Amino acid sequence: MAFLLKKKKKILAVDDSEIDLDMLEALLQDKYTVLPTKSGKDALDYLLHFSNVDLILLDLIMPEMDGWETFSRIKDLCNITDVPIAFLTSVHGEKEQNRAKEIGAADYIFKPFTGEELINRIEIILKKPPVKNVYPVLNSDHF
Repeated sequence: MAFLLKKKKKILAVDDSEIDLDMLEALLQDKYTVLPTKSGKDALDYLLHFSNVDLILLDLIMPEMDGWETFSRIKDLCNITDVPIAFLTSVHGEKEQNRAKEIGAADYIFKPFTGEELINRIEIILKKPPVKNVYPVLNSDHF
């Protein structure tokens, strides 16, 4: 009898804290493949070469390139426009939550969180159909 192995979804975790990355891996490793990166730059480097991620968990407060800039640069990459990005942060401000919603973040998850809460939020995000960037079609009459 042949068994079909369900392939684990891949989550790119972007956080400058080694402790937080280790914790994410420990919490999620049974259900997901976690790809840890320690900076926005490292995340962009990974995504330029591989577009095989199902979700990006992005810290907001990081040195050199913060989560806002990283989010913007990731969204500019044409190979991953439909990959959901959720902020995973200790910043609890309403202004930041609203900004995240306005720019199209899939979620805004507060640190600290429980493993169960995080997995539930990830499952909700991954069940949503991907949101594709839609660009207007130019009519040939305009040329």
